[in-house]
Amino acid sequence: MVEKVAPWNLTIASDLRLLAMARSFVETVCQAAGFDPCTTHAIVLAADEALNNIIRHAHQDRPEAVVQIQCYLRTDDIEIRLLDEGEPFDLSAVPHLDPGELRVGGRGVFLMRSLMDELSCQPRGEGGNTLRMVKRRAPEREAAG
Repeated sequence: MVEKVAPWNLTIASDLRLLAMARSFVETVCQAAGFDPCTTHAIVLAADEALNNIIRHAHQDRPEAVVQIQCYLRTDDIEIRLLDEGEPFDLSAVPHLDPGELRVGGRGVFLMRSLMDELSCQPRGEGGNTLRMVKRRAPEREAAG
């Protein structure tokens, strides 16, 4: 059976100064869902990295572009969708980095892959992309131990 859940939504302009508001929004949703502080921090960090990439790269110098943040809470997980207005982006073309490799920048996708259980990006029919990130809840017996 598929759970039908209305998303929590926030739409922001493509402005790095609004990242704090977006982080607070994602953190509040995670807290409302009962995620522990460590998992909440991981989800917020992954969302922040994704939003930074969207604003800096997908929307480069287009403050009129907007990002929609949709959070779907389900029994077993949280799904975050970020809808942008950028050019089509092929997430699979981003190489899997060696975490020990010294480099400046380029760690956002690595962090998202490391922190979340699922990560995918699909072009939207009307233009832009939907970045989908899923974090599953730890089983009760593991969470307690």
